[in-house]
Amino acid sequence: MGSIPTAAVDRRNCSQLPTIRVGSLSSAEYINDNNEHYFCRKSVSYWDKFYKRHQNKFFKDRHYLEKDWGKYFSDTDDDVNAKVLLELGCGAGNSIFPLIAAYPKLFVHACDFSPHAVTLVKSHSNFTEDRINVFLCDVTNDDLTKNVLPSSIDVVTLIFMLSAVSPNKMLLVVQNLKKVLKPNGHILLRDYAVGDSAQVKLENRNQMISNNFYFRGDGTCSFYFSEDFLSSLFVRAGFNIVDINTYCRQMENRFHNITVQRRWIRAIFSKP
Repeated sequence: MGSIPTAAVDRRNCSQLPTIRVGSLSSAEYINDNNEHYFCRKSVSYWDKFYKRHQNKFFKDRHYLEKDWGKYFSDTDDDVNAKVLLELGCGAGNSIFPLIAAYPKLFVHACDFSPHAVTLVKSHSNFTEDRINVFLCDVTNDDLTKNVLPSSIDVVTLIFMLSAVSPNKMLLVVQNLKKVLKPNGHILLRDYAVGDSAQVKLENRNQMISNNFYFRGDGTCSFYFSEDFLSSLFVRAGFNIVDINTYCRQMENRFHNITVQRRWIRAIFSKP
């Protein structure tokens, strides 16, 4: 989970990828919760502490979603019903509130496994039950159909959400959301990519849990995706790849007088 600048350059303009171990999907199979790393088992607790500490001040509102993927949220005059969106890992609502403001007909289901995040959404000045159904849910364990009707969702947004999940449970998440997505529905994903400067920093600090998966200083975790890993994950769950790209941007830290390279992955998948 995190934010992304509205401007990014194509990966062909990126400098050489730093030396980072790139895992394959075969290394991310189901394992018992008791065998998971400590920070994976405690992820709900650490993310809840994160939102209690930062409230709704940490992430900026993601207005770039309208610019990049507007056609997936908008309705045409021929549409009988308004679009229905599901946001997994809604946090404090930095994606959903800009979207309901931009698309007056859009209805949003939103969930998070942090109780405090759900409370932040409900306490937002623009929250209304007529437009938003927000609920507590750990999508690695809880069946989404208990809160959302099967095959009822037009589009799912995964905005810096899947990276917070243990790679051993990512397939469970994708299979879970497939149940509620309509045929020809789409998943829109933005997340961290292999070689991001934050990954390099965590690697150098020996904070790796498994290939491309790390714990941060506050106890939250982050995975860094390669295009091959992400593609294989969704294809294995029965999705089609519509688009997938890696973007990077050189960012200057004037306080420390250094330039770092940020890398993100952006993808669209469809359900047959």
